Amino acid sequence: MNLALWIVAGLLAVVFLLSGSAKLFVPKEDLDGLLERLGPAAQATGEWTRDFSPGALKTIGVLELLGAVGLILPAALDIAPVLVPLAASGAVLLFAGAVIMRLRRGERATIMLDLVYLAIAAFVATGRFGPWSFTG
Repeated sequence: MNLALWIVAGLLAVVFLLSGSAKLFVPKEDLDGLLERLGPAAQATGEWTRDFSPGALKTIGVLELLGAVGLILPAALDIAPVLVPLAASGAVLLFAGAVIMRLRRGERATIMLDLVYLAIAAFVATGRFGPWSFTG
């Protein structure tokens, strides 16, 4: 089970790293153009970015990058490994907010990916707080 938690946390960290980097380092105008070039699926899942200010997108990007770091580094370096389940809990809150935002916007077709990420983050949080914690 420990290996499964590492793999899932790693995959979630990669998602956060890629998504957070795009929000943090790509200007909002270029982000809209990037979504158009990536095709209809990317446009559908990234449509929400048009309703947020550049500052809000950068804040979300910073939170995602911190989440990526918090899911891996504390346990890998054995420095305050309790931060891993806390980072996973933060990811649960982030994806819960994403689900709520999609429901308010009426984007029921694109909500499934956020629900999957929410379930993955909850799996890591419960696994690392529970019997497979690094401190136990």
